[in-house]
Amino acid sequence: MLKKITLAAAAALVLAACGQQAEQKAQTASGAASGNTPAQSVSGSLLERINHKGTITVGTEGTYAPFTYHDGAGKLTGYDVEVTRAVAQKLGVQVEFKETQWDAMLSGLKSGRFDLVANQVSLTTPERRATFDKSADYSYSGPMMLVRQDESGIKTLADIKGRKAAQTLSSNYGEMATKAGAEIVPVDGMAQALTLVQQKRAELTLNDSLAFLDYLKKNPNSGLKTAWQAGAEEKLGSGFIVNKGNDEALAKISTAVEELRKDGTLKKLGEEFFGTDVSVK
Repeated sequence: MLKKITLAAAAALVLAACGQQAEQKAQTASGAASGNTPAQSVSGSLLERINHKGTITVGTEGTYAPFTYHDGAGKLTGYDVEVTRAVAQKLGVQVEFKETQWDAMLSGLKSGRFDLVANQVSLTTPERRATFDKSADYSYSGPMMLVRQDESGIKTLADIKGRKAAQTLSSNYGEMATKAGAEIVPVDGMAQALTLVQQKRAELTLNDSLAFLDYLKKNPNSGLKTAWQAGAEEKLGSGFIVNKGNDEALAKISTAVEELRKDGTLKKLGEEFFGTDVSVK
């Protein structure tokens, strides 16, 4: 008889324990549904991380000065990096940068390795526009021409007809110079092109305005000057890139970018890295 009572009591204890476990699981599920989860476990969509003041991951190269690079102390910085930090501060979120090679950046975004990309990306192809969306632009760039400071005969793109232009053959800037009737002096890259112009082996070179502005700021005694640059209608904007389907999160990011434009933060960062405001056309 005693054995039967003991077995019955044990069974009751087991049932009670199971009931307590079930109740605890239900409470946990209820807490998760209501958003009462620890901050460090916030996951899910980009919008959820922004709304819960979590951490967003940002893909960037870290080797593309002055946009994203490491300074002398090893700190990751650059125009795009500091704009990202300013946006994160506006949103009240933490930011974790994940450095990656350019060729793997958009595929990494597509696969979910990053929440967004900050690396001077413009959605210029139908393939990119079909897969990704872009925030409000935080910088603009377009073609620019440099000549020697003593050059007075080149002031427009039409003036380069018959002139020697130092350009890489496969670039869109080389195509632009060819179309304008310039005589192409082939080079391997921008640095060689600038050297040839300084040495009077070429009379001009075309390239991206932000790259040239960075060069002129770092080399005030280069002996070169800006002869021409594209108008506002020809400039392309760069912003944060996200996967499609993040409309609400992207709207919050774009709002933060516009606030930074209005309060002068973008202007200040542009002047710091380029010597001029690059957030306007």
